[in-house]
Amino acid sequence: MANVLAVLEQRAGALKQVSQEVLTAARSLADASGGSVDALVLGPAAIDVSELGTHGADRVIVVEGDDLSLYQPEIYAAAVVGQTQSGDYVAVMMSATAMGKDLGPRVAARLDCPLAVDVTGVEWSDGITISRPVYSGKAICRISITPSPCVISLRPNVFTPRENPRDPSTEKVAPPKVEVRARTLEIKEPEKAHLDVAEASVIVSGGRGLKEAENFTLVEDLAEALGNAAVGASRAVVDAGWRSHADQVGQTGKTVSPQLYIAIGISGAIQHLAGMRTSKVIVAINKDRDAPIFKIADYGIVGDLFEIVPRLTQEIKNLRGA
Repeated sequence: MANVLAVLEQRAGALKQVSQEVLTAARSLADASGGSVDALVLGPAAIDVSELGTHGADRVIVVEGDDLSLYQPEIYAAAVVGQTQSGDYVAVMMSATAMGKDLGPRVAARLDCPLAVDVTGVEWSDGITISRPVYSGKAICRISITPSPCVISLRPNVFTPRENPRDPSTEKVAPPKVEVRARTLEIKEPEKAHLDVAEASVIVSGGRGLKEAENFTLVEDLAEALGNAAVGASRAVVDAGWRSHADQVGQTGKTVSPQLYIAIGISGAIQHLAGMRTSKVIVAINKDRDAPIFKIADYGIVGDLFEIVPRLTQEIKNLRGA
């Protein structure tokens, strides 16, 4: 019997979408091993227990504390370690977000247990087997983990949330008392707020084919015309300083899985494809008909993006206006 602890993530009192992905993966592992899923929420999250039950939580544990509304590394780590030691867990699962990448190693070090990061697949067969991409996504590495417990961070936007209804119980506990040497005081949002590519259902991305930073207005105009669309970028564009790293899609950026992904002037290097190939519909616009992006695109347009994108933007505006 292998129980799983799912560490959920919240921001400003609301659970993030990646929490559903973690619950889905945890439920799948627990079902295969005959175990149960405990969902751990840290901070004053306005949680809907029934929603967590919908995605597979058997029990919801809330660590309450006003100072936990923001990620506090030492307190969060102590809370996760304490809960893990108090239960019979074979795995502690969380998302490989900025928080998870910091929290996971802290927890694994204190528990002196294995740590698997950026995981894209989890299976159970007399033990846990994880899959994760290597060599910039060119290959998949499968690793068997025998010690228990282990800490697993899941690549965001890979595990599609699925409903697996339960009627969870709820338990509220006080935060652990630890000596805090560093504290998060605030999170400064960008002056111009924009939709996060990791959570957007529609993404319009630009690459080196745009030639210069000023031409990214073509991408922004198309995203605005589509409505509620995020603007993404390739690594080459970010390295050139045209866009911030927060917009980067790819192996060293963010992994996305939107309903619609439009790649403009992006050739499709393996690093970029690794971060967006699970998109539901992929549209590529590139003047090079042999560009690798066309091999995975559902729709491809071969031509000059400086002619195609403005016309596409205008047609979308006309349709939405009608």
